[in-house]
Amino acid sequence: MIPRHDGRRPDQLRDVTIIRDYLRHPEGSVLVAFGHTKVICTATVEDKVPPFLKGRGQGWVTAEYGMLPRSTNTRMSRERSGPSGRSQEIQRLVGRSLRAVVEMAKLGERTIWVDCDVIQADGGTRTAAITGAFVAVADAVGTLVKSGALAGSPVRDCVAAISVGMVGARPVLDLDYVEDSTAEVDMNVVMTGTGAFVEVQGTAEQTPFAKERLDELLALAGTGIGQLVALQRRALEARGESTFVL
Repeated sequence: MIPRHDGRRPDQLRDVTIIRDYLRHPEGSVLVAFGHTKVICTATVEDKVPPFLKGRGQGWVTAEYGMLPRSTNTRMSRERSGPSGRSQEIQRLVGRSLRAVVEMAKLGERTIWVDCDVIQADGGTRTAAITGAFVAVADAVGTLVKSGALAGSPVRDCVAAISVGMVGARPVLDLDYVEDSTAEVDMNVVMTGTGAFVEVQGTAEQTPFAKERLDELLALAGTGIGQLVALQRRALEARGESTFVL
């Protein structure tokens, strides 16, 4: 089997690291790394909800996403006039993914604001953001439970995400930038800990792909997400540790 350009097997994730309590002030904060891609994810609890939810007795989880100017190999401008179309699309994806595993009625009339800031990009920033943001949200909810503000956790399952694709006519897991920029098929998959799909984003470049190939890629994504969920659970169940490596 010919290894990938970085020496990985086709079904191998990059080195994944989750560091909890990365920042001092947020209720939940994580530094997540997928190889050279690094994202700071924070979760902030506010005792209010958007106007469309006032008086309904349920909460909300929403996300914002951005890339720092030197997160890429050349400096990019800050999004001073608001998030770009790409950033809006990714932050909506992060929010949808997190809401899929949080019971809003049990959260009460609170909003959890999730901020995902990419400090270094090498492909897979959205998948890393979702995977790290879940741990930050779980930690933020944990502070509410410990304080007695919530009787129990509204988090009903884990959620994580990974990329898969066709590179050099073979299916590979967790694409970095070199692979992502040349892939014949590029797909982002979001799944819960129980294996249910939240979202699948897939695109072919020039050559369409068959359903059999789609099934193969989804199975590969499921294998990778299973490993990420195991890491999330290990991080959340640990006592006295902050750094967790897959």
